[in-house]
Amino acid sequence: MFKNLEGQRIPDVTFRTRRDHEWVDVPSNEIFAGKSVIVFSLPGAFTPTCSSSHVPRYNQLVPQFKAKGIDEVICVSVNDAFVMNEWQRAQNADRVTFLPDGNGDFSDGMGLLVGKEDLGFGRRSWRYSMLVRDGVIEKMFIEPEEPGDPFQVSDADTMLTYLDPACEFPYDVAVFSREGCPFCVRAKGLLRDAEIEFEELVLNRDYTDRTLRAVSKRTTYPQVFINGELIGGSDDLQSWLVSHRKNAA
Repeated sequence: MFKNLEGQRIPDVTFRTRRDHEWVDVPSNEIFAGKSVIVFSLPGAFTPTCSSSHVPRYNQLVPQFKAKGIDEVICVSVNDAFVMNEWQRAQNADRVTFLPDGNGDFSDGMGLLVGKEDLGFGRRSWRYSMLVRDGVIEKMFIEPEEPGDPFQVSDADTMLTYLDPACEFPYDVAVFSREGCPFCVRAKGLLRDAEIEFEELVLNRDYTDRTLRAVSKRTTYPQVFINGELIGGSDDLQSWLVSHRKNAA
């Protein structure tokens, strides 16, 4: 059974990183001393759960973490610096710091270096997250020791709820748009004015009209979705925003 290290100091190791084509050695003390840091560690770069869920959600919630006094959010994996840098670029995860634990020294010091030889991975980190304040582990969320790659407690939502049980999560917003559409421009402007982040999908680049009909039964632009709910076009969005402001007040 994995040992929970709450109340103990993080391992004293040196991370071999690459910056601007140069090797830069970063000691753990430089990363953690005098700071409140969230670390989430995972089995490997470019792997399915890590790329589709673990990293994107942490990257999305960094502003919420910082509002709760967190200085930095760090992703650790037993991969080399080249792989970690490429993975960060591929994920567009510019809010998260990616730390390569190439030799597994940090994961081993945490007691969470495990054998993944059955997958051809060699030794990798077990999936977990932790809150570290001034080098001391305050809280750990370690995935249960089950076959496969469990992902139940080390997610970003669990960590944010630990920091603030009454926290409000950001909206998940998607805008289906098309080039040259003035109503699409208006909808995006409304969201920006409301300081609501969104992802834009552009017709014939990210989807076709068949996709829009399949998810909304509509053929006009834009179509805005918020938290899985179809809001509609720019006028519908404006009405939703007015209603949201009244409810918030």
